[in-house]
Amino acid sequence: MSDPISNFIISIKNALLARKETVVIPYSKLKESMAGILVREGYVAEVSIDDSAPFKQIVLTLKYVGKMPAVTEVRRLSKPGRRVYAPAGQIPKALGGYGITIVSTNKGILTDKEARQQNVGGELICQVW
Repeated sequence: MSDPISNFIISIKNALLARKETVVIPYSKLKESMAGILVREGYVAEVSIDDSAPFKQIVLTLKYVGKMPAVTEVRRLSKPGRRVYAPAGQIPKALGGYGITIVSTNKGILTDKEARQQNVGGELICQVW
């Protein structure tokens, strides 16, 4: 797998399109941080770590509002072939501020609002709305 973050994003999108209740993703600290942000911002209902398998896995319980998924779209910004960085003042707002931009900073994985408050820039990972 050349891009595990894209795999994480596409797994969530595919599970939402198939109306799945949960999705299982291979574990990494970065993916765990991103999943924590999605839970905190209300896009995913719950995240848990499954240690019983031979390899750790992240189990995301997806959130639906009525019959519609809470996540409408997820867009990957920085890719392995083209990394995208931005200072704190130039971090883009997703969907005019209705969504979130996930940023990898030297203070950890943050949302665009948190990064602006702490005045730190970094690599733009993805946008969720």
